[in-house]
Parts: sequence; C-alpha cells; structure tokens
Amino acid sequence: MSLRWFLVSLLAVLGAARAAHAQERPYFVTYDHYLEEPGNVEIAVANTTGVPRAEHAAYNAPWLEIEYGAAGWWTTELYLEGVTAGQDGSGFSGWRFENRFRLFKSEHRLNPVLYLEFEHVNEASRIQKEIVGSGALPFEPIDALRRDYANELEAKLILSSAIHGWNLSENVIFEKNLSESEGIEYGYSVGASRSLGGLASGRTCYVCAENFAIGVEAYGGLGSSLERTLSDTRHFIAPVLAWHVTPRSTLKVSPAFGLTDTSDRYLMRVGFVYELPMRWRR
Repeated sequence: MSLRWFLVSLLAVLGAARAAHAQERPYFVTYDHYLEEPGNVEIAVANTTGVPRAEHAAYNAPWLEIEYGAAGWWTTELYLEGVTAGQDGSGFSGWRFENRFRLFKSEHRLNPVLYLEFEHVNEASRIQKEIVGSGALPFEPIDALRRDYANELEAKLILSSAIHGWNLSENVIFEKNLSESEGIEYGYSVGASRSLGGLASGRTCYVCAENFAIGVEAYGGLGSSLERTLSDTRHFIAPVLAWHVTPRSTLKVSPAFGLTDTSDRYLMRVGFVYELPMRWRR
C-alpha cells in the first residue's frame, strides 16, 4: 500500500480522535499519561504474531512485562522478550528497562509524560513495541540474528488528553543505537480510545459495557538524522480492544494492518495483564 493511503488513514485516526478522552489503555504501542498506582505491581504476558510479505516465514514474538509504580509521578518497567519463527529457529531476543515520568501532578487539557528506556536487544527482536527509522525487519535465521546485539537508548515525548470520555494520545519517539554510529532514528504513534460504558454499575458483571474499551492506533518509523526520507518506512494502523475481565485483570487484542510495502502484511497482538495484590501495603 502506498504512503499516500497511509497518510489518509492517519488523518482519519486524528480526525476521529478530536473528540477523545481516555479512561483505559487498550493500546499496545501508544502510551497515555496514566501511570501505575504507587506501590502496585503489574505482570503482563503478550505476543506479537507477524505475517510478513515476500513469502517469509510467519513468527511469534512473546514478551513478559513487570511494571511497578515507584511514585505517583514515576512508573518503571522491565521487559523480557523472545522469538520463534518456524524453521528459521527461535531464541531469546533481549531485555528492556523503561521509565515514565509524569511532569504535572494534576490533570490538564494536555498532559505531558517523559519516557526513557535502555534496550539490550539483538537483531532477532520481533515484538515491535515501537517502530523507528526505516527498512524492513531482517529475516535471516534466528541463530544468526541473535549474535548481533545492540545497546540502545530510547526517549519519547508522550502527550495525552482526556476529552468527553475519550483519550487522545500522541507519542514522538527518538532512538539512538549506542553500539553503532547510526544517527538518531525517529518514530511516532497516535491513538484514540474510550470505554464502551459509563460508571461501574456496582454489581458483579463480567461482560458489562463499562468493562470494555475500544480504540485505534497508528504507528511507524520516520527515518533518521542520516536518512531524512519516508521511503522504506514501516507503518501500521490497528484497532484495539481491552476487556477488564476482573478488577485486577485485563485481556487486550489488536490486529494491525501494514500500510507500506516495507511493513509486515499483518500483525496480531494479544496480551493479558494482572495486577498483583500488595498485601503488605497499608
């Protein structure tokens, strides 16, 4: 699909989100301004299934997240990730250490959050937690790709608004490979979502409307400081759905559709989040 169609799709997302306010975060890539409650721990397991173009083998990229609310203004998170790609092999693809810092305590019309992440990942990484720079994923055997590790520093400016029951979030991404002289790579993600219901009814109900949140997100790469072009960049648009199965657990799904020839044809993301009860907290 041409870049023109991608731009039309992205404008449609932004236009629909003008009336947006967020309550829940069904996104897989886009971040909003809501942080983890201080002292809370969340454990999440998720998987990205990718269907590439050009007859490359489909793959699964599972990952584990452990998130901790260090303070009201600071959430920290550890990621462990892997990959399996049929006859191309499987293996561990790296770890990431993420921190998000909320700049203002109170709610504003536009809420900024700063994001810093250190990554130690290899070329076999497939979770596509963010997309930056340009070029398609490499599809050599996994064992060969796992030999090439890189230390990377990633920063994001997260802007998020809550408007009339909707959330509108925009993320600008900057990533620097500390192991190679590759300049700075750029990327983006935008999302809009809302709960299907209003306030909780006060009765036990697992499939009530207020337990579901829906939305859409778009994300992709924007070249680099050395390659100031959008050619060969990857872009996706993805509807998202979150089901709050219980007060402590959430199931999320998101099919993503590649919008350029460099993108995978499809991605399917599934995740399950569980908040651990902190019995020692007063």
